[in-house]
Amino acid sequence: MADSYAMVKGGKLNLKGHKLKKSKKHKSHKRKHDGSSASGQSSRPSDHEDVTKHGGWWEVKEFADITANIAIEVGDSVYIIALDNGGLAIGEPRDEGDGPDPTEIFTAIKINDTKVAFKSGYGKYVTVESDGRLEAKAEAMGAREQFEPVFQEGKLALNGCNNCFLTCDEDGELACSARTAGEGEFLRLRSSAVRERDPLEDIPTEERGSVKDAEINYVKKFQSFQDRRLRVSEEDKAALKKAKKEGDLHEVLLDRRSKMKADRYCK
Repeated sequence: MADSYAMVKGGKLNLKGHKLKKSKKHKSHKRKHDGSSASGQSSRPSDHEDVTKHGGWWEVKEFADITANIAIEVGDSVYIIALDNGGLAIGEPRDEGDGPDPTEIFTAIKINDTKVAFKSGYGKYVTVESDGRLEAKAEAMGAREQFEPVFQEGKLALNGCNNCFLTCDEDGELACSARTAGEGEFLRLRSSAVRERDPLEDIPTEERGSVKDAEINYVKKFQSFQDRRLRVSEEDKAALKKAKKEGDLHEVLLDRRSKMKADRYCK
């Protein structure tokens, strides 16, 4: 198995409430996503909690996020698994904190701005067969190996080359056979790729740059400029440098502005 997995590397959604009847056998493996509770009210965890729960695998929310390793989650911590005979099935539910098994990880290959192909760890492409069933036996990529992830209203469904959405039939087989997308077709793509984080994203725009720039930005934000003059405090900037280091630059800038305004009215 380890040798076989050497290759694994780290249109509009028609929401019509379509739902296929699932067999008891399949239902025991496919559980509800976190997005709803039994009462129908949202109980979805925060992004950090969600990523932690799924072993560091985060939810893909737009096509641009699809990169390299991808797991296809069809239920809460339940993923599509590739079999060594070329078949595809629903895997066992993963424990909280665990990510997908290596057999549940696919390499996503973008074809254009809307379509993608999936390659199993066995080096075979996922294909939509003539009857809609999904298998992973193709050596090369063609039209039948292309899928369109359709994102709409916070939901995702996979549209196959036959213009049908990925779902499960009554025997638990995966197939692109649903003309419309409902609860039985909604899924999640998860990625383990490292997401780049803007180191300044937690800093207000006005406070970026030097302390001098920050003070000017705040003056521009609050001053009316009736006489077209930019009034900046003449006090020493040392206090601002200290405040920026301690994380209370915003409060100090406002205090300096208020004091400057009071001094101006007293003159």
